Amino acid sequence: MHQTIQKVERDILEFKFNTMIAALMEYTNALYRARDAGLTSTDPWPQAIETLLLLSAPVAPHITEEIWARLGKPYSIHLQDWPVADAALAAEDEVEVVIQVNGKLRDKVTVAIDTDAATLERLAMASDKVQSFIDGKRVQRVIVVPGKLVNVVVK
Repeated sequence: MHQTIQKVERDILEFKFNTMIAALMEYTNALYRARDAGLTSTDPWPQAIETLLLLSAPVAPHITEEIWARLGKPYSIHLQDWPVADAALAAEDEVEVVIQVNGKLRDKVTVAIDTDAATLERLAMASDKVQSFIDGKRVQRVIVVPGKLVNVVVK
């Protein structure tokens, strides 16, 4: 929820409404998974739904106003306070790093956010998928962008 609040705020300020809607769709999918896991009777559920409505209000004003009223909330969703993200709760613990061989995606690995370049290179070179593409070839260079990608250049 807090990551979505941050993303939507950033996208609104940068006029990136398509990625704002994509973030809301990802959040909605997370809510579906939470519902399917039986979390609708927990305390955070109503707040999660209210947050979805508040974040959606700028791009879907009529339907969010209708749903807000049907939930018995105070008049006009557009007069309510904007949700505030907690940066500590929004922080990522892990990141998915893409592993490429000659610029083409070959594998992905999930690591701690602060994993150093040497460890990322070691993980990439240990990947069976990567090994199958560099087998018998000479590794010219390994480009590591911590937290993003590892690209193994072979010839």
